Amino acid sequence: MTPDTSPSRPAAGRLTAHEAGQHLEHERNARLTQLRVIEEAGQDGTDELLAAQKASTQRVLKEIEAAFARLADGSYGTCQDCRKPIPAERLEILPYARHCVPCQRQTT
Repeated sequence: MTPDTSPSRPAAGRLTAHEAGQHLEHERNARLTQLRVIEEAGQDGTDELLAAQKASTQRVLKEIEAAFARLADGSYGTCQDCRKPIPAERLEILPYARHCVPCQRQTT
């Protein structure tokens, strides 16, 4: 589902580029906060669980940055496999989603 870049309200079931950007920015800020807490908790670097959490959070941050790039190039909200729109409800929950639910199920 591509975001609507017009200033008026988009068709039902679509996010505006501004809304998509806000969702992504919120996710990025939450993950950066999470990363800071993990780094503060594991300053000695010996906890394997904290290291795994840090790696996972960093992967999500990369996904978020990739979503910002898709937003900029106009491909945000379109499934990278089937090229169909990703429902707005999915993007509101997981704003950095690259796949619609059916395609995601096939990739996992």
